[in-house]
Amino acid sequence: MNAPANRRRALSEEALVTREQRGNIAVITLIYRPYNLLGPKLINAIVEQIEDAQKAGSRAIVLRSGLRHFSAGADLDIFDKRVAQVSGSTDAESRRLTGVEFLRFMELLPIPIIASVHGVCLGGGLELALCCDYIIAASSAKIGSVEATLGLHPLLGGIQRQVQRIGALRAKEMSMLARRYDAPTLEKWGLINLSVPEESLEKATMAIAEEFAQGPTLAHAATKELAHIAASEGVVAADEAMARVQAPIWASEDLKAGLASFRKNGPGLAKFAGH
Repeated sequence: MNAPANRRRALSEEALVTREQRGNIAVITLIYRPYNLLGPKLINAIVEQIEDAQKAGSRAIVLRSGLRHFSAGADLDIFDKRVAQVSGSTDAESRRLTGVEFLRFMELLPIPIIASVHGVCLGGGLELALCCDYIIAASSAKIGSVEATLGLHPLLGGIQRQVQRIGALRAKEMSMLARRYDAPTLEKWGLINLSVPEESLEKATMAIAEEFAQGPTLAHAATKELAHIAASEGVVAADEAMARVQAPIWASEDLKAGLASFRKNGPGLAKFAGH
């Protein structure tokens, strides 16, 4: 993606992740060579940039890759360390968040996150995409849970998140057969939101991000939280949480603007400030 001249960029000489501000949209780009392998280093770098994007007032976040592939999977070193721990060895390495904590951080972040996928998106890379709110993928992308080829299965919550989206039969197929699927197939299944020609990915991604960013941000945050509760604990739990989750909406400037615009101009023309 080519950023405009006035973009603000968070860079370091050996950055694993970069961030550009395009208005109220943060574009976070993974550049952890060679294949954006997901492990503690990349997880912590993503969290840091997302927190900075939140502090900058971003109202939508795009998560994409600046390399040939979105992510080829998990860093194999973490599997070696896990085997060593089970075998009785100790590892003094500390990480900011565990894998599951990281996914929950992403799912409960009060800002919409759009995963923009090209190349291969496998294993931990797919689990990263699944914790985002919207997945758009190039039709040429190859996507799958391939951990079974290592004698494993998805370790970061990919199985249960696939079950939520496409049901147990398809989720078991993906995790047990370890195939790579094309994006149009997974769009039909309901695992991803949209597949587009590769040459259209940048434009389509930013158009979707702009839609999210121009919406009522506090209401979007409440939607994310209620969807997470419903998926995790059921409809009854979500019903019981509604009053608490929706409370900030009633005091928001966005609601006032939306109601005033509706009365004056009819539906769909409100301009929201995001607070």
